[in-house]
Amino acid sequence: MSLPVKQPLAPMDALLVSELPEGQGWQYEPKWDGFRCLAFRDGDKIHLQSKSGQPLRRYFPEVAEALLKLKAKRFVLDGEIAVPVNNQFSFDDLLQRIHPAESRVRKLAKEHPALFIAFDLLVGADGKPLIGEPLRGRRKKLEAFAAKFFLNHQTIRLSPATTNLGTAKKWFGRVGGDLDGLVAKRLDCDYRTGTRDGMEKVKLTRTADCVIGGFRYASKAKVVGSLLLGLYDDQGLLNHVGFCSGLKTDERKTLLRKLQPLMQPPGFTGRAPGGLSRWSTKRSMEWEPLKPELVVEVSYDHFTGGRFRHGTSLVRWRPDKSPQQCRMDQVQKVGRGSMLLLA
Repeated sequence: MSLPVKQPLAPMDALLVSELPEGQGWQYEPKWDGFRCLAFRDGDKIHLQSKSGQPLRRYFPEVAEALLKLKAKRFVLDGEIAVPVNNQFSFDDLLQRIHPAESRVRKLAKEHPALFIAFDLLVGADGKPLIGEPLRGRRKKLEAFAAKFFLNHQTIRLSPATTNLGTAKKWFGRVGGDLDGLVAKRLDCDYRTGTRDGMEKVKLTRTADCVIGGFRYASKAKVVGSLLLGLYDDQGLLNHVGFCSGLKTDERKTLLRKLQPLMQPPGFTGRAPGGLSRWSTKRSMEWEPLKPELVVEVSYDHFTGGRFRHGTSLVRWRPDKSPQQCRMDQVQKVGRGSMLLLA
């Protein structure tokens, strides 16, 4: 492309912090539950780029087609791709788009069209780069760009932003629906590609009591590598919902001695780990089932599609809890759908 900002371009990243920064000079934005995406347009050419620099256009043809129909012929937008299902963003439906078959992608795109939610403008419609300008100016130009080219668009939306801490805290109360957290950006900061300077993110951390239904050995030693977590559903079945790793080195051997007497199939009576998928590896298929007697409390940031999105952290052992008390209702979504924020 002939744009002054070339692709691939490392997007500006955020530093994870425990609390929203306060004081003047900050802009707060929702952190959407989707895929980060840079959208490049130069005439009839569109390139969609993931956070890691990989092309996304083939997986989201409806987004590319919508961007091509805008009257602006040159621009670079930073934003998020999300897939709404039943008025909530569905990360599982989003993941299904990363599929090798074009026919499958087109079918999914028709059933549940994706949205592109823009939160920064890196090249304006005049083709001039904006990455050297402070966010305060870029945001004004993004809002003007949106008002002119995609106001009330079905597929391309403008992400809300505020400098009011009270409003940001109200948004944070919605976390757990479509929102993955909040992002705070310095208003005087230029767009610093590939860095965490001038941008911070806050996620809502929760805890849940889970049954240990199995474990995996470490890759290079006969010690515990990760604990496999389970929760009971309404039918009384123990379903695999994720894992807990990051165990201390001196705990791994001691923990193995604790788990070995409990090694007994089936471990999980409902959904089990290691199912075949395009993400499966030999190691992910191998695990040791345990008699469901041990309970741990873990911290997590997001639960969707019947599992923890990321690995959890061990908070403490819960010998006082019965395994049957570890139920799915602990991790039901909280917060209202953030589609209201886009209205």
